[in-house]
Amino acid sequence: MNRYQEMRIFQALVSDLSLAAAARHLNISAPTVTRAMAALEQRLGTLLLQRSTRGVSLTAAGERFASDCQRILQEVNEAEASACGLHAEPRGQLHLAMPLLFGQQIMTSTLLDYLHAYPQVDIFAQYLDRFPNLHEEGIDVAVLMGALPDSSLFALKIGSIRRVVCASPAYLQRHGTALRPQELLNQQIIHSSADARLPEWRFQDQGSALNVSLRPRLTCTTNQAAIVAACRDGGLIRCMSYQVHELIEQGRLCRLLQAYELPPLPVYLAYREGRKAAARVRSFVDFAVSRLREHPALR
Repeated sequence: MNRYQEMRIFQALVSDLSLAAAARHLNISAPTVTRAMAALEQRLGTLLLQRSTRGVSLTAAGERFASDCQRILQEVNEAEASACGLHAEPRGQLHLAMPLLFGQQIMTSTLLDYLHAYPQVDIFAQYLDRFPNLHEEGIDVAVLMGALPDSSLFALKIGSIRRVVCASPAYLQRHGTALRPQELLNQQIIHSSADARLPEWRFQDQGSALNVSLRPRLTCTTNQAAIVAACRDGGLIRCMSYQVHELIEQGRLCRLLQAYELPPLPVYLAYREGRKAAARVRSFVDFAVSRLREHPALR
């Protein structure tokens, strides 16, 4: 039995954690499933399955191998479908990753419009406030901000963002406006630990780095909570410009210390396969890039 067949049997077994169910699904005998798993474990030199009277479960190595199997078999299926011309029309499930607030505030309308334009495609959206590993996590497309961590990725720039300091008009009326970063020491600070572990805000002053260590009055574990607190006159926050773009446009927050802001960060739409990507990936990238480059929050 070749490796591809062993992986197919293992994936079927992972789906139900039942030898009998895997055998029925593949229309083979249960002993064939047992022999295939024994041969696979012997070849790999590690246990993938924990067997008991109640059935089977995955070992830690089995969980890692299951993730790799799913990705590899999906790529094989896509390659065969592409060779047969089945991907002339975008179809299948698109795995997309992006920061939470970017997805909520900027990307949702683009996703819905794309789904309307391409009814044969489904989207599985993950909201991750970290850099994902597209290859290991099976992600087709991701919104990435800043320097790209993986030189093997294909990426198109869709805009730029900045770190900005904001507060509500009512707060500024009561406490005054900080005109220089050092004056933040006299202000009420709201810190988001999701943005940075330590409450040290970084600026630049005539090209030189300027770091200000602060003592927050309120520390939140999410950017959303910190922004809500600032809108309710709780103090000053520092966040990404796209996260508060609408609030600034509506006059609910005011932007401070613009002369001291760090240089802008690029925002990319990144994907893995380039021209070899499935039609659903290529169509989504083309569709989203044209939309996002026009979004005022990314200019």
